[in-house]
Amino acid sequence: MSEATPLPPPSSPDSAELSDGPSRAARRLVLIGSGTLFALGTFGSNIGPAWVDEHPAIVLALSSRNRNLFGSVPFIDPVPYAVIGFLRVLAAAVVLYFLGRWYGERAIRWTERQMNGELPPIYRWFQTGIDRVGWLLVVWMPGSNLVCLMAGHRRMPPSRFIPLVCLGIVLKLAVLWAGGRAFEDEIRTFLRWIEDYQWWVVGGLFAISFVQSGRRTRRNVPEIVHEIEHPTEADGTVPTEQGTNDR
Repeated sequence: MSEATPLPPPSSPDSAELSDGPSRAARRLVLIGSGTLFALGTFGSNIGPAWVDEHPAIVLALSSRNRNLFGSVPFIDPVPYAVIGFLRVLAAAVVLYFLGRWYGERAIRWTERQMNGELPPIYRWFQTGIDRVGWLLVVWMPGSNLVCLMAGHRRMPPSRFIPLVCLGIVLKLAVLWAGGRAFEDEIRTFLRWIEDYQWWVVGGLFAISFVQSGRRTRRNVPEIVHEIEHPTEADGTVPTEQGTNDR
């Protein structure tokens, strides 16, 4: 992937736009919602290997990552699979979109600080991609944290983003369902193979998550709490988990 030239961020809204913008309650709701979904997603991803065959609906409600969507196919009916998977992916996409729309510039600055002042090339690439073919990226990767954040940050209209992400989610679920059916025997065999060690796997995943979260918490909790209490201040920073993987 070639490194794209970074584009200037969208201009800051003027005072009139701010007065008609989202309320403090709406901004606070998005911040709390993003943190809640991230916590649920982490738990669901880690517990997935142990629960996906016995409690697939719960696993999907907690985390509709690709591996959970794929691995749950042999153990769940198509209707709950479609409904739960669609709503869970859509909830994360909408929250991340508004997080990017309202706090995108702060999130970019925070990321630059974590990377010693240099924005990773993938961020520049996604900025350029959203500006040029944003509709295609949203449909192609509707569950991508970075795509949804950048779509909001680059001011894709909500009236365009929502239909596109819904179309992308439908296509994503259809492909993963078909793949799960095609590899149903392999999925069942794999889960039987790890059955004796599944809780060791789950424990290892939680241990990794706790170590990573502990490091982030020491750096970021004061900023997050300040932003929740003062969501409209212009000089704050909002750290957020960003990446191209699905939630």
